[in-house]
Order: sequence, then C-alpha cells, then structure tokens
Amino acid sequence: MEDTLLLDRRTQSLVEEYVPEGEILDGIVGFFSIFADATRVRILSALAITEMCVTDISRVLNINQTTVSHQLRFLKNVGIVKAARLGKVIFYSLKNDTVNDVLLKGVEFLGY
Repeated sequence: MEDTLLLDRRTQSLVEEYVPEGEILDGIVGFFSIFADATRVRILSALAITEMCVTDISRVLNINQTTVSHQLRFLKNVGIVKAARLGKVIFYSLKNDTVNDVLLKGVEFLGY
C-alpha cells in the first residue's frame, strides 16, 4: 500500500526548499553547538557586555585561566570572537552582535 502525503504540493515544495541540507545544515549545527557548553556561554555573555582579556574573564567569572584561554581559542577559530593586541595584553570581543542576539533569544524563549 502506498503512503499518501497529506500536504499539498505547494507546502511540500516549501518544506523541500527551506529545510537545510548539506553544508548549510552542517554550518547551522556547528553554530548552535557553540552554545552547548556552559563555560562558553558564560564567556560569550561577558563579551557581549565588553571586550575583556583572559585574566579579567578568569577573575570575573571565576574560571581557570587555562580553561578560558582554551575556550577563547576555540571561539576565535570558529569565527565567533576576535582578538586585538594592546601591548602585551590581548583583548577579546564578539565578532558581531548576532551571537548576543541568539543568547538573548534563548533567555526570552525560556521566559527569564
């Protein structure tokens, strides 16, 4: 027996056109996986307020400096944060406000 779709052809076409696949799907999954780590979310939230160096992030968030450095390296490699050197100190900031928008939408969704 053949399964019959209950969707009309137009709706089926829209679903087929807009549901991501391949490289786009991989990119979206990768982007959202960034928010799956509590330490990264805390660091990103702090950087949404102001640019900071590793020492300040570590002290303010009470996170080991090695852990902060590791997470910042990861976030820089995936293009979420940028680094600017001022003398011997490297300051980190969000590359754009989209990351903060995603964090705020998450808070809004959860009703906090």
